[in-house]
Amino acid sequence: MSGEEPARADDERERAPATVGAWHALAAAAIVTGVVTAASYLAPVGYAGTFVGGGFLVACYVLVLRHDTATVRAYGLALGGLTETTRLDGRRLVREGAVALGWALGLAALTFPPFFFGFRLFWHVEGPFRFAAASGVLDEAAGQLLVVALPEEAFFRGFLQTALDRAWRPRVRILGAELGLGYLLSAAIFAAGHFFTLPSPARLAVFFPALAFGWLRARTGGIGAGFVYHALCNLFASALVHGYGLG
Repeated sequence: MSGEEPARADDERERAPATVGAWHALAAAAIVTGVVTAASYLAPVGYAGTFVGGGFLVACYVLVLRHDTATVRAYGLALGGLTETTRLDGRRLVREGAVALGWALGLAALTFPPFFFGFRLFWHVEGPFRFAAASGVLDEAAGQLLVVALPEEAFFRGFLQTALDRAWRPRVRILGAELGLGYLLSAAIFAAGHFFTLPSPARLAVFFPALAFGWLRARTGGIGAGFVYHALCNLFASALVHGYGLG
């Protein structure tokens, strides 16, 4: 969770050593994507998501988290100090967690209403939305946060987007975020990975929310806001599917 300003993140990116270059980062993304895709097909039924998420986290540890604190921060993976080897500062954790939550909720407030109407138009929904609280709603929320959103954001926005941005400097500033080729490539690879695990053209649509996740990474200096917003998006989409009887 990070409320760091982009300038501070840029300073840390300059000071910290790169763990890999751009082409090595792309090779790592290809290997990790291949491994987690295989895991999604070979894992026992009901455990595929856990294996996939675990694969991304192991990759992040090998590529970033085993390095020093400066490197962990530069890659946006500090999460308020939770992953650093230094002593945990409770005030920093609460402060940065609150800022990350604020960014996530603010973007959700802006994007969920148009997504709601777009969802109805795309699926030709008729009739009212019927809210039905799932018996395992807390389990689903925890799963989306810790098993899906956190591992994916740590790898694609923390490791991959950062590594590519270090090699190919962002050249466009959009709403306070410095964006470039790494931003687009990490979103495209993210979408490709979703397609490989479940070959359906509709899966490629995750490229677009990935642009929002990547923007949050660049704007806030960390993955905290992105992984919370990512989980909220998944939960909202799931609620719409079930509320309109589509799944």
